[in-house]
Amino acid sequence: MTALRRTTPLAAAHARLLASVVAGVVAFSANALAQGAPNPFPEPIKPEAPRPAPKSTAPKAAPPKADAPKQQKKSAPEKAAAPVVPDDPNADLAYGAYQMGLYRTAFNIALKRAQETGDPKSMTLLGELYSNALGIKRDDAKAAEWYKQAADRGDREAMFALGMMRIAGRGGPANRDEGARLLASSAKLGKAAAAYNLGLLYLEGQVFPQDIKRAAELFRQAANAGNPEAQYALATFYKEGRGVEKNLVEAAKLMRAAAMVDNLDAAVEYAIALYNGTGTPKDVPTAIALLNRAARQNSPIAQNRLARILVDGLGVPADKEQGFKWHLIAKTAGNGDPDLDAKFAQLSPIEKAKSEDLAKKWFGTK
Repeated sequence: MTALRRTTPLAAAHARLLASVVAGVVAFSANALAQGAPNPFPEPIKPEAPRPAPKSTAPKAAPPKADAPKQQKKSAPEKAAAPVVPDDPNADLAYGAYQMGLYRTAFNIALKRAQETGDPKSMTLLGELYSNALGIKRDDAKAAEWYKQAADRGDREAMFALGMMRIAGRGGPANRDEGARLLASSAKLGKAAAAYNLGLLYLEGQVFPQDIKRAAELFRQAANAGNPEAQYALATFYKEGRGVEKNLVEAAKLMRAAAMVDNLDAAVEYAIALYNGTGTPKDVPTAIALLNRAARQNSPIAQNRLARILVDGLGVPADKEQGFKWHLIAKTAGNGDPDLDAKFAQLSPIEKAKSEDLAKKWFGTK
């Protein structure tokens, strides 16, 4: 069976990784609201599930003493009580309000707590609200001020957020050196996204001298903590032996892990590895299912590979109409394929029209 080529040159994959930190597009979540939930293939990959609000580290108030039991008359079964807001002053009401979308309430609670108790978590939340215009007008300068106060008190989330703002030049002049220092501090405290972005800086070689091995170490730290971007980045290193010894089995494992939490590039890479049996047992049906899913998520690479499979009947019955539909869609996104162009030219006018109509329906132009 014809092997599928990998998606793109690894240098291009690395360039995309670098672009994410240079542009400052790695989003900050004040209390790590989302966490990928692994799902076995070939079940559909589910969206990330929200984590519960972080619990306060302050001691809880002692529970009231129970009254002596009293004789009660039998009555009809009670209805489930409606949830009530706890009146425990140590309960994390600010983050609870944040997660429910009550941003102004979250702001008021966090502001009071930050001013009265100097709570760094509340300061971090204020930074998040100002940074993203949630319940309050966006103000990057104030966001940076609150993040800095929280970072000075040792909050790793604030260190990461402020570091990304410094790198991107938000809330003040860009300062990549300071941003890198903040990311390093956050990474030392276990923030996976900070380790990943710090690894990108070592890969880039501008803030620090380029150090591929150090980048790989940081990617591994973040990957072990479940960061899908780091898993994908480290997988590309294992695939070509950059910063680590070449290991296609390890590359496939990391691609699979990242694909399971819907990293699109990793899903396409893993599908191709499955199709070719590279570093993992060959599994053509699952590979095609993954490529089909990625194609519907607008991956031009997946669309092109799926087109090749369907046009030539590689592992599935040939379906030229669908195959050329995906070819035309991928070509529109800049992923041309001269071989498929030549085969498309050999179709009859009626056959061409059918695939063109399917492509138009995809784009909503028919």
